[in-house]
Amino acid sequence: MSARASNAAAVLALAFMTSAAAQEGIERRRPQAPLPREAPQPEAAQDGVAPPPAGALRESLPVDDRWRILKSLGLMPYRAWDPYNPNVLKGDLPLASGPLKGWFVNVTAVSDTVLEWRRLPTPVGAQATRAPGSPGPFVNGRQSLFSETLILGVSLIKGETVYRPPELELRFAPVLNATRAEAQERRVLNADPQAGTTRNDQFAGVQELFVDKHLRDVSPRYDFDSVRVGIQPFTADFRGFLFLDQPFGVRFFGTRDNNRWQYNAGWFRRLEKDTNSGLNDLGQRLRADDSYVFNLYRQDWPVPGFTSQAIVIHNRNREGDLGSYVDANGFVQRPAPLGTMRARNYELTYAGLNGDGHFGRWNASASGYYAFGTDERGVLSGRRETIGAWFGALELSRDFDWVRLRAAGVYASGDRDPFDGKASGFDAIVENPAIAGAETSYWIRQAVPFVGGGGVALSMRNGMLPSLRTSREHGQSNFTNPGLRLLGVGADLDLAPQVRLIGNANHLAFDDLSSLAALRNQRLIDRDIGWDLSLALQYRPLFIQNVVLSASFALLIAGNGLRALYGDAVRSDQYSALVSMVLTF
Repeated sequence: MSARASNAAAVLALAFMTSAAAQEGIERRRPQAPLPREAPQPEAAQDGVAPPPAGALRESLPVDDRWRILKSLGLMPYRAWDPYNPNVLKGDLPLASGPLKGWFVNVTAVSDTVLEWRRLPTPVGAQATRAPGSPGPFVNGRQSLFSETLILGVSLIKGETVYRPPELELRFAPVLNATRAEAQERRVLNADPQAGTTRNDQFAGVQELFVDKHLRDVSPRYDFDSVRVGIQPFTADFRGFLFLDQPFGVRFFGTRDNNRWQYNAGWFRRLEKDTNSGLNDLGQRLRADDSYVFNLYRQDWPVPGFTSQAIVIHNRNREGDLGSYVDANGFVQRPAPLGTMRARNYELTYAGLNGDGHFGRWNASASGYYAFGTDERGVLSGRRETIGAWFGALELSRDFDWVRLRAAGVYASGDRDPFDGKASGFDAIVENPAIAGAETSYWIRQAVPFVGGGGVALSMRNGMLPSLRTSREHGQSNFTNPGLRLLGVGADLDLAPQVRLIGNANHLAFDDLSSLAALRNQRLIDRDIGWDLSLALQYRPLFIQNVVLSASFALLIAGNGLRALYGDAVRSDQYSALVSMVLTF
């Protein structure tokens, strides 16, 4: 055996013996607690005062709670009207006394001021007119609007909400509105021609009044289930294409898999609105319009940064059983003064897929819906119809430093034959779309009249679909409509951190003219609505959303299809100008 092998064998033998002895020692000895170390005695103070005995309690400053530590030290301002530092009114600190001690309160206040000027093809008044000798049923009428809306929101929240949802939330949001509207023609603002061409109106409504109860946590990372009951805001998709409202309802919602999955399941019943402000009117009975909703969101799918959603909504409308409805201005809203003018019920289901997010440097937002069901009495046919309609929308954008370029496309199917027993015109429950310029756009912002005397609009105010409804506040969905095709481009230019310039150019066309031709009893061959051009300037002097000043101007250059409907009333370009100021606390 070599010397190296002998040394290795000796090392292994010694290690084995040492390990065995150590193991034997462990088995023989009982574990003993370590001997206590004698605490060091403090030295006597130089002034001869005896030091405190070991273990004596030291004095400490009282602290109300962990949220007010900095306040007790005087290191941060705590002012009631300062929303930028810890504030008990903004939910930063719990209430320190009273019956709601430990609860959080969150108070918000919003002032929304709007000045608007517009020119619309306006129906000539039947009993009295300010445009005698007009060659057609429409004149090119100017209108103006001033609106002041004050929104107050108060939330009471129980539970520490840093890492988990609140245990209980009570929410109340009253809204006050005052408007003044002026028009050139009579019977535009009121059914009574003696009411003149000016209307002043005030209204107080309630947009939110609900209880939100946390039911349970389902994971260590606070995935949860909750229920919300009462008047509450709800939007079915990312861009408000299908259902955006503040109805009464019961909604179950929650998350799974560390918030990657989110769901909503609920029942909603629409409230009747105030005619001029569009706010919820609790003085009237609920509408016989129910929506049953289930949607499911998946974050970061199919790629990180993109959220996908699947949704099913069943809409059941039984307002045909309630008789006619006349609004506050004296106009008939249900049934619509269109076609057979007979009361109607309908029931249909919307199935859709939506997505919003980005693929690399490309931002994308997409929606697709198929609506199917039955209408007990078609608007034109007067008989039972089967509903089958399509909708699709896509917006792509890309950022280049301070510039965002956008392209958008929208398709809503139109009814091909109003008398074949099939209704293929797509209509939403209540839309408020955020695409193609949204409220700065002429077509989306304005309600273009279709039938005289405050009757039916070609497209609703703050709506995109030419659904031939009476109004967004009171009207029923209508699936006998011409549909829409929209292609547009736009750009957002951040000229400075507080200044943004927004431009949009959209081309609009009807999808099918059959329903319009039947309603007007005229031959229509051109689907071109025209070009909708808009420019808006947004200014945020504080660099945040607390003060926002906006101004926009939109122009609708009418195409041959629109001129065939309105004649000389749209020979000159239709415009919409808007100035607004939003103040938020």
